[in-house]
Amino acid sequence: MSEVSMPVPHVGRHRPPTYRLGDRGRAVSEIRSRLGRLGLAEEPADGTLGDMFDEGLDRAVRTFQQRRGLSVDGVVGVSTYRVLEEARWRLGDRLLTFVAGNLLAGDDVLALQQRLLDLGFKVGKVDGRFGEQTEQAVRDFQRNVGVPADGTCGPTTLKALSRLAPMVRGGSPNAMRSQERIRREGPQLTGKVVVIDPCVGSFDDLGMRMHADAIAVDLARRIEGRLVATGVQAFLTNTGGATESTEVDRAEFANRTDAHLCISLQVDGSPNPDAAGVSTYFYGSEAHGVVSSVGERFAGLVRREVVARTDLGDLRSHAKTWDMLRRTRMPAVRIDAGYLTNPGDAARLSDPTFRDVIAEAVVVAVQRVYLDPDHDAQTGVLRFSELREALRRRP
Repeated sequence: MSEVSMPVPHVGRHRPPTYRLGDRGRAVSEIRSRLGRLGLAEEPADGTLGDMFDEGLDRAVRTFQQRRGLSVDGVVGVSTYRVLEEARWRLGDRLLTFVAGNLLAGDDVLALQQRLLDLGFKVGKVDGRFGEQTEQAVRDFQRNVGVPADGTCGPTTLKALSRLAPMVRGGSPNAMRSQERIRREGPQLTGKVVVIDPCVGSFDDLGMRMHADAIAVDLARRIEGRLVATGVQAFLTNTGGATESTEVDRAEFANRTDAHLCISLQVDGSPNPDAAGVSTYFYGSEAHGVVSSVGERFAGLVRREVVARTDLGDLRSHAKTWDMLRRTRMPAVRIDAGYLTNPGDAARLSDPTFRDVIAEAVVVAVQRVYLDPDHDAQTGVLRFSELREALRRRP
């Protein structure tokens, strides 16, 4: 099948089109073709165009979503469309350059970032988006090898890249830089900036969605109040209500604050009433072997603190490429604090005292991010009142 641009829906006021099991049409054929090029889907044996979203395509979509750190639901919506588009690019397929307000994104950009990182250049987050830090890294590389330092990765720059052996392999340079940045910022929370992003999971029932929104906002405000009491400047991305912003909007808001950390939290829902417990997420891509080291540590600290202080089930920490984790420049985590569709979790989350316990766990985890391991406390031991007193006594 010839290359055809998929009708990627724009994010706006109207609900964008989505494709799922049972749908059919040209867009479904193109989805199958894209996944086929990645070795995940096969063309129908009967020679048809494959415009039916059948069970085989559903499995292929879910496999793609799992590998790419997306929500695994078998539905091809805005996020999955976008990542399918990004997955088709290989380094050398096109010129890569910085375009303010409309960043190039794709597997080719991620490959370039990883290559530059391996050669010792600072690219920032390896996220597959050609931003200002990636442009600067390209310029630095070009100056080092004696080619015009225009910040654009074209044939000459690619040829120079191919000639050089990497200094290191993997993401350890970024991990070391992140750890050093945390060390330089010091253990004091006073003066630090944290963005708190209350959001809502998947709910078909409007009343339950509104209840989840109210709980998420209330929990965010409890975290905000405790952080402010420690000297943190805290911002909320939203306070609920009629205006629904996208993850991209909220990530851009977080970036404008120059925050040190971002905490996205939600109350979830599931068709399975047995789904219960707390999970946390950080930026990372299994398909590309990249991860935010500070984000991963922060996600683990939050989850363990919550589990140690409550009877919520432990659903572990996971790498994802959701926009709120990928597009934020600072370490970011998302906390799924329980399921309103589970009677036990719903009863817990409806209790303000229980939400206080979760808020305390999150604030303590924020502090532990900045504590040297030699001076860190055991999980579930440090209390908010003790934290405030310790900070007050510090010179």
